[in-house]
Amino acid sequence: MTMMPPDTFSPCLIIPCYNHGPMMAGVLESLRPFGLPCIVVDDGSDAQTADELQRLDSVTPWMSLTRLAANQGKGEAVMTALRLAAGKGFTHALQVDADGQHQLSDVPAMLAESKRYPECLISGQPVYDDSVPKSRLYGRYITHFWVWVETLSFSLKDSMCGFRVYPLKPCLQLMAKKTLGLRMDFDTEIMVRLYWQGTRSRFLPTRVTYPEDGLSHFDAVKDNVKISWMHTRLFFGMLPRIPYLLSQRKGRPEHWSATQERKGLWGIRLMLAVYRALGFKAFRLLLYPVITYFWLTGHKQRNASANWLERVRITAAEHQISLPYPLSTFRHFVRFGESMLSKLASWQGDKTLTDAVLVAPEVCESHIASGRGTLILASHLGDIESCRAIGALSHQITVNALVFTEHAERFNQVMKEINPQAVVNLIQVSKMGPETAILLQEKLDAGEWVAIVGDRTSASQHQRGEHPRVIYSNFLGKPAAFPQGPFILAAALRAPVMLMFGIMQQQQLHIYCESFADPLILPRVSRLPALQAAVDHYAARLEHYSLLAPHDWFNFYDFWQHPADVAPDRKPD
Repeated sequence: MTMMPPDTFSPCLIIPCYNHGPMMAGVLESLRPFGLPCIVVDDGSDAQTADELQRLDSVTPWMSLTRLAANQGKGEAVMTALRLAAGKGFTHALQVDADGQHQLSDVPAMLAESKRYPECLISGQPVYDDSVPKSRLYGRYITHFWVWVETLSFSLKDSMCGFRVYPLKPCLQLMAKKTLGLRMDFDTEIMVRLYWQGTRSRFLPTRVTYPEDGLSHFDAVKDNVKISWMHTRLFFGMLPRIPYLLSQRKGRPEHWSATQERKGLWGIRLMLAVYRALGFKAFRLLLYPVITYFWLTGHKQRNASANWLERVRITAAEHQISLPYPLSTFRHFVRFGESMLSKLASWQGDKTLTDAVLVAPEVCESHIASGRGTLILASHLGDIESCRAIGALSHQITVNALVFTEHAERFNQVMKEINPQAVVNLIQVSKMGPETAILLQEKLDAGEWVAIVGDRTSASQHQRGEHPRVIYSNFLGKPAAFPQGPFILAAALRAPVMLMFGIMQQQQLHIYCESFADPLILPRVSRLPALQAAVDHYAARLEHYSLLAPHDWFNFYDFWQHPADVAPDRKPD
C-alpha cells in the first residue's frame, strides 16, 4: 500500500447538526484534544440550537459554523461540509454525529487508519450495548443484506455508521456526477457508489451508545420509504455493473475442502435477526436475489450441479424411474437456499415451518423404547437437521451431531440462545481417532444418540495435507469415494446404526429412518469385504433417496472426483 507523504494528509472534523444544541458543547469538548479544525453545518435547526451553535462558534477558535437556511437532511449537511473542507484545502474529513453516540476516543485510530490507507473510506463498525433499539438493529441487518447484493461483496461490513473518514477527492468526484440521498439514505448510498467507483472501505470496531435522552430524527415511515427506494435504485444500478463487480472478486480455491470457514457466527445471528424481523414470506423473497447471485457467480458449483443432475437423468432413464419434477440447476440452488430457511425455522423451534412427515415412525420409536444409544448415519442429501424430528417423539433423547468444524462450541451457544429446548448438540472433531471413539462411546452409553454423515471426507484433513482413507462404491452409475471413518467408527462403537434422510416431497419435509445394522460388524479376517458391503449398502440407499428428491443434493462439487492426494483401499474399476 503506497502512503501519501505526511504533508499531503490533511484531515479535519465535520459535524452535521440538527436540533442537537444541548449536546454540542460536550461533543466539541471531547474533540478538542485532537487539535483538528472542525466544520459544523447547522441543518436549519430551531432557534435554541442556532443560538447555542453561534455561542460555541464565538468561543471555539478551531470551529467554523455554516448554517443552511432550511432543514434539508443529514446527507445535504454532510455534503455541504465535505465541499467546505475541500475548499479549505483539507484532503480528508472525519465525520462525527452530533448526538453523542460515537466513541470519540477512537478518533486517533480512525485517523491513523486513514493516513495508512488514504485512498479508502474508513468507517466505524458499531459494537452495540443494550441501549440500541431492536427495531434499529434489525433494520441495519436488512440494509447490510441489500448492500452485499448491490456490491456482490461482503466487504462492506456496515454502511450506516456515521463515524467515518472520507477521502475528499473521490467523494467530490462522485457528488459532481451523481445526485445522492439527502437524508438517512445518504450514508449507505455514498459508500456503495464509492465502492462502484473503485474506492474501498475499511472498518474499525467502535462502541456505539444510544443515550436515554438522545434525540433521533429517524422517521420510521418517511425514512424507511427513502431507504427502500434507495436500495431499489442501487439494485438496478448494480445489474449493468455485474461484469466489473465480478472482476473484482478473487478466484476461488480449486477444491471444495480448501474453502476456509468465516470466523465467528455473526452471519447466523444476522440471518436469524432478519428472519425474526420479517417473517417467513418476506425472508423467502429476500433469498431469491442472493441465490441468483450465487448461481450467476458460482461457476464451479453450477457446473457441479449440472453434472449431478445429468447423472440423475441417466440413472433414472436406465432404471425406468420417473423423476419427481423437471431438473434445473437454478432450482437446485433455490432448494439449497430454502433449506437454509428451514434451518432457521428449526433452530428457532418454529413448528409452522418444520412440521414434517415422519415416515415409518415405528423405526425411531423402537430405538427409543430400547433405551440404547443409537448411531444415526446421515448425509448431505436434504436437511441434516431433520434429526430434530426425534425430539417430537421424545424430548428425553439428546442427539449429538459430529462435525468437522472449529465453531461447534459457539454454534451450540447460539442454538441455546435461540431455543433452550433444542435437542441437538454439535461435537467438534478434527479427525477420527481413539479420543473421538471414547467420547462418542460415553454418549451412547448414556442413552444419547450420535449423528454423523457418511458421504463426505473431512475438509480439515484435506487442508492439513493428510490423505483421508476412502473406499469406492458405485453411485449413480459411477464409482465415487466414500469415507471409511464413519463405518469403522460405527463398528467400533458396537451400537445400533440407523439411516436417516430428510428430503422435500410435495412441499413438505419427509423424514425416512431405516435400521442399518445392530451392530455393524467388520470381522478382522474379512474386514475389507465387510467394509465394502457396508459402504455399498449405504451408497445404494443414498442413491434411492437421491432419485426421490434430486434437488436436495447439497454436495456442490465433483462428487466423483478422484483426488490425487487420497489413498483409496480400492481403486475404481
